[in-house]
Amino acid sequence: MAKIQAIRGTKDILPEELQYWQFIHNRIANLLECANYQEIRTPIFENSDLYDRGIGRDTDIVNKEMYRFHDRSNRDITLRPEGTAGIVRAFIENKMSYDHSLQRLWYSGPMFRYERPQSGRQRQFHQLGIEFLGSLDARADSEVIHLAISIFNNLNLTDLELDLNSIGKVEDRNIYQAKLQEYLQQYYNDLDPDSQKRLISNPIRILDSKNTNTQKILSEAPKISDCLSLSSQRHFDAVCNYLKLLDIPYKINHKLVRGLDYYNDTAFEIKTLTSKGQDTVCGGGRYDSLVKQLGGPATPAVGCAIGLERLLLLAKEKIELPSKYIDFYIATQGEKANAVGMRIMHFLHQKFFTIEIDVSSSNFGKQIKQANKKRAVACIIIGNKEVEQGTVSIKWMSSQQQEDMRMIQFEHSTSYLKKKIRFYKSLKSY
Repeated sequence: MAKIQAIRGTKDILPEELQYWQFIHNRIANLLECANYQEIRTPIFENSDLYDRGIGRDTDIVNKEMYRFHDRSNRDITLRPEGTAGIVRAFIENKMSYDHSLQRLWYSGPMFRYERPQSGRQRQFHQLGIEFLGSLDARADSEVIHLAISIFNNLNLTDLELDLNSIGKVEDRNIYQAKLQEYLQQYYNDLDPDSQKRLISNPIRILDSKNTNTQKILSEAPKISDCLSLSSQRHFDAVCNYLKLLDIPYKINHKLVRGLDYYNDTAFEIKTLTSKGQDTVCGGGRYDSLVKQLGGPATPAVGCAIGLERLLLLAKEKIELPSKYIDFYIATQGEKANAVGMRIMHFLHQKFFTIEIDVSSSNFGKQIKQANKKRAVACIIIGNKEVEQGTVSIKWMSSQQQEDMRMIQFEHSTSYLKKKIRFYKSLKSY
């Protein structure tokens, strides 16, 4: 029988690796809590129309990369390829715009895109997103960028570059698109095949081309900054000024447009200068029309997303995980002792000690060796003698001291046990 393996583009996250994921998640969650951002969780599959209307039918994500299927009720369903559209759907459906209140939200979870798997990029990947809904103010853009930079700095990642651009409003882009089309038309035969297709459907996306010859042609192309309205230029200038005020260096990149149609005005990417795989580790921007476009009230918004696999690649070697230990390892021998051990396990769980019970039925010597291997602070030993006498034997592993305690006394000694555990942990010798 053929062996069943994980599907290409997916990856198991095993317990040892998961410690790093949890460390990063907790660090980020604490930072965002300090900024008064609330966590939100949305389904991993949505009606496909959400992404057709939200991301844009002419984007690579919708045309080439979505996991799209019809379910048993013949509904057109898509596994989410990104997080923002789902957040906006939840914002509208749950009437979160009540009383014109601002919503500072964050999310984390798996996304799905049919891309070529490589280092830091899987077909099932994880994103952490920050969304600020309800404000047109340039301070909202700057706050989101500041939080993204803070996440990296908090993980000792400082070798970064912030690329910044303004892609204006729809009217600005229409003017720019006409100028770009006119310029590129004369080089049509020299463009790569994808760019030739985009010249008709979505010419601004050509700026994202990875083809070196196309990029050479684009070096003399009109810039979107020449087509910005006064309000877009003022907004961009304000964002730049706030970033300077926050001592956040940036580089203006006139070719930065991002891969989603819902963006307007501010667009940004954070790149690592010591790339391991993909160099872009965060991207975002302003999306003032998306809420209305998806059927909600006109609501300005700005946000960003961080690829967690890419973040982990960069941060892992700089993370010093706290020592893994357990408070008590329970060693028993004999049926009656096993029953007492289960009772003690239940008691200690209720008191929030970290414990493990040995179920090997090995001799006490082997069980105590396991307690050492598991880095237990103490080993609780229960054999026939302890059962007959109604006692519990506790061996403190670092000092090798052993004490006997009556079961009734043991079950009323939570404070004493916690104090002893704290003492031995402070010695860092277990």
